[in-house]
Amino acid sequence: MSDNIPPFQLGADNVIRTHLTGFGLLTNPRLNKGTAFTEEERDAFALHGLLPPHIGTLEDQRERRKIALHNRDTSFGKYRLMRDLQDNDETLFYSFIAHNVEELLPIVYTPAVGEGCQRFSEIWRKPRGLFLSYPNEARIEKILSHPRYDNIRCIVVSDGERILGLGDQGAGGMGIPIGKMALYTALGGIPPEHCLPILLDVGTDNESLLNDPIYIGWRHNRIRGQEYDDFVEAFVSAVERRWPHILLQWEDFAGVNASRLLERYRDRLCTFNDDIQGTAAVTTATLLSAVHATGRPLREQTIAMFGSGSAGIGIIELIISAMKEEGLSEAEAGKRIYAFNRYGLLVEGGRGIRPEQAHLVRKREDVAGWQLSGGEDISLLDVVRNAKVTVLAGVSAQAGAFTEEVVREMVRHFERPVIFPLSNPTSKSEALPADLLRWTDGRALVGSGSPFPPVEVNGKMVRISQINNSYIFPGLALGILVSKARRVTDNMIMAAARTLASLSPARNDKNEALLPPISDSRKVGLIVGEAVAHQAVADGVADAATGESMKERIDAYVWEPVYLPYERVDMPR
Repeated sequence: MSDNIPPFQLGADNVIRTHLTGFGLLTNPRLNKGTAFTEEERDAFALHGLLPPHIGTLEDQRERRKIALHNRDTSFGKYRLMRDLQDNDETLFYSFIAHNVEELLPIVYTPAVGEGCQRFSEIWRKPRGLFLSYPNEARIEKILSHPRYDNIRCIVVSDGERILGLGDQGAGGMGIPIGKMALYTALGGIPPEHCLPILLDVGTDNESLLNDPIYIGWRHNRIRGQEYDDFVEAFVSAVERRWPHILLQWEDFAGVNASRLLERYRDRLCTFNDDIQGTAAVTTATLLSAVHATGRPLREQTIAMFGSGSAGIGIIELIISAMKEEGLSEAEAGKRIYAFNRYGLLVEGGRGIRPEQAHLVRKREDVAGWQLSGGEDISLLDVVRNAKVTVLAGVSAQAGAFTEEVVREMVRHFERPVIFPLSNPTSKSEALPADLLRWTDGRALVGSGSPFPPVEVNGKMVRISQINNSYIFPGLALGILVSKARRVTDNMIMAAARTLASLSPARNDKNEALLPPISDSRKVGLIVGEAVAHQAVADGVADAATGESMKERIDAYVWEPVYLPYERVDMPR
């Protein structure tokens, strides 16, 4: 009976009213305050004896957690500590992040979350989010119907098949939706009770997981084809019926499924794919900042996109849209971009070209007369040398793919080449920023997908901007929710990109970093959210009125990680 009753209500007076007491209150991560419960609250909620006598503050608790964190000597150990904290005290978890964003973002998100997914079965302890497994397809509707999910307003869902650059992690892929939703709250201010991480467990083709005695997922090879599509459809249909106005974010689906699922459902519910659209927005934003620093407009840049999976295609298409805004036609913009797959340049007659890449394939006449290094395929070096590439971005998960020879060739014909090794985790990066700056005598404009320390160039420490989706998706989600958008339009994605670009330190000083410091991520999220909300209204997909103050809506909606006073109420009958 009590499981069907909401655990708390937040009054207009900013007082939390709850019927939970004792262990029930202390084991609820959304409500637990640990040693910060006051003497009066300990009386009212039967907490004496369950807590040590010390009455602390949120500041005390953050300091205690910092000491514990610094006593862990591995990234995974720190990740595990933060996950335990999230499952114990959400307010402290988010307050800790808010006061230490630069240190903690790489721990709760990339790159540490990669190992967290690989070892998820080892550390799983408490329920967080939902595992919807294929054998439970007929139960999905019932699972979602529980009253505990009445307040859900946004979902991040993955099937665990393409986790970062690590491949199929099966049920361990749940670490990604949990991490993404944590940043919805930490950087976008979205209340944690509005967020639901979901893992669609359709099996795994990772033999090491199938043979692992502690693996927590469904021990079965991945279902594919019509069975897979029917399962996803059952999930989406159940979500639509349960929450008609939900925001659904797709995350870390394999390329073969990511783009087609987005296309199938983007006009049916409010949905986006962060790997495609979020990556495109943050990359385009960083590129706009970089080309401003080069002094050569985007429409005159020549771009090589090393990797043309769903993320690479998404980046290319948004860059083309940005070039069109600068006056180029679709065809003219397309001719300024060279796309690659695992074999080489996408060119007529090339190997391994997939149907979704067809619009990126170059004609043979485009490369006629080129001096090539030989072999069946046209290499990255061939393209850089012959096309005089000025911008190089990688989403290939091929460590070391941006070689010294390629980079030195770029700087031969353009003084300030733009180079973005975007693959993560760090072990998959196409190049190390320190090498890129060394090979170009400090002239390259570098941004990376993984976090890297500053690099000394000519006696000055250069901050490496992390081209991290966390600059985009929390604000995008916030803007969608406060505007009550019914769909996610391409203009909303571009608004997020251009807003982030406008915040670049390099706008005021061409020698500064391309993106704001990670420590400003929450501030960035709120600014991006406001821009996205206004764009949703302009596009006619929002319930908010034209001219309505989105900043006021955001200020009223955003959740702050602070302890509020509690008042005990009787359990409803």
